[in-house]
Amino acid sequence: MPSDGLQDALARVVSDTSSADIPKNVVEAAERIVLDTIAIGIAGARAPYRDALWSAVHGWGSEERCHVLGEQLRLPAPSAAFINTFQMHCLEFDAVHEAAVAHVATAPVAALLAEIDTHNEPVCGQRFLTALIAGVEVAATLGLAADAPLTFFRPATTGVFGAAAAIGSLRGFDVDTANRSFAYALASAAGTMQAHEEGMPTLPIQLANAARAGLIAADLAETGIPTAKQAIAGKFGYLALFESKASTTGLLQRIATPWRISEMAIKPYPSGRATHGGIEAMRALRGRGLRAENLDTATLIAPPLINQLVNRPAHQDMNANYARLCFPYVAACALRDDCVTIDDFSPKALCDAETLSIAEKIEVRTSDIDDPSAFTPQRLVAVTQDGERRETNVEHLLGAPEHPMSDAQSIRKLEDCLRSCEAADALVSACGGLWQCSDVGERLDNAR
Repeated sequence: MPSDGLQDALARVVSDTSSADIPKNVVEAAERIVLDTIAIGIAGARAPYRDALWSAVHGWGSEERCHVLGEQLRLPAPSAAFINTFQMHCLEFDAVHEAAVAHVATAPVAALLAEIDTHNEPVCGQRFLTALIAGVEVAATLGLAADAPLTFFRPATTGVFGAAAAIGSLRGFDVDTANRSFAYALASAAGTMQAHEEGMPTLPIQLANAARAGLIAADLAETGIPTAKQAIAGKFGYLALFESKASTTGLLQRIATPWRISEMAIKPYPSGRATHGGIEAMRALRGRGLRAENLDTATLIAPPLINQLVNRPAHQDMNANYARLCFPYVAACALRDDCVTIDDFSPKALCDAETLSIAEKIEVRTSDIDDPSAFTPQRLVAVTQDGERRETNVEHLLGAPEHPMSDAQSIRKLEDCLRSCEAADALVSACGGLWQCSDVGERLDNAR
């Protein structure tokens, strides 16, 4: 059983991290995550099923204090955290920590945005970003402890701890209170891979639940009510329940060295991260003359995680959530248009006969990589109708720290999300230099 020294170390991340501990490159990484996540959350207000979800959430309470992204209306803090997280994740466009196999910033960002709206006093940029960095550190560390394939939906199961940690950091929790918040987070941790397996919109709802539960866990921790002490590594703690195999070997020495938020990947395409290597590979072959009209077959050879997450057939009646996790479909979009955008998941696009016919020629095969968390290396092999074989390799996914998006690519993503150059410019201005801002809520008001 992993040592519960990990829980104490994570509680100290919550209680002891100060703005003085944060290097400049980590601050810049956190500002990029905030910019990216808010933009995606605004785009998510237009997503399928979002209005139906709004009807349910609006019935949970009428206190109107906290912003909902892309709306003029407000909600109670837990409800705002819930709906904003759904919007941030429903497009499969939010940043990911690849080694943890989790979107570890989404729930903390949403929880913090709701939290600052409840404060009577302004929250400065240093406090806000330090809290986010702490929350991401907790969630990512839990993801990194896993040594087995996903069975539970890790963004949600780690996200509740990340959200609770972020709120605890902002509120100034001591170690004991942080540990109580972890116990309450465990009590609410949930999310299975079945929604992912079937490609259902309940997937982002699971992450939304994590953000709301993280806020509530922080509230309950402040009551002082005694709680379980071994929430992380106990017999029925987080690691035992949610990860079939886990190890903390070396993790304690690597907490905050480097800060995990600096390792996160900004996603260039609104589809599952496991599709991105194949998209890049398809675009590379397209640049060498491959086209839909001359393609006979295309085979992506990739680690087991890719097969698990995105190897599914495209079909006429698939919904947008399914299609975002369908490599043959997104690869067909990339071959056809040299890109994958939000519009590729509209009802009209999803039933496009040409795209579906291309997808039928594309498959995924598993390589001999043993690491259950590996996204790379990947190799795409295409055979043209005249029998010519073309192939390319992918070592790092676009958007990862080792292969960052260019400024132009980042701007295109913002414009795709916000549908306006002016709105993109306004959000970039609001999030730039957030560390030095004296009132984050006021700075973001006009941009969200």
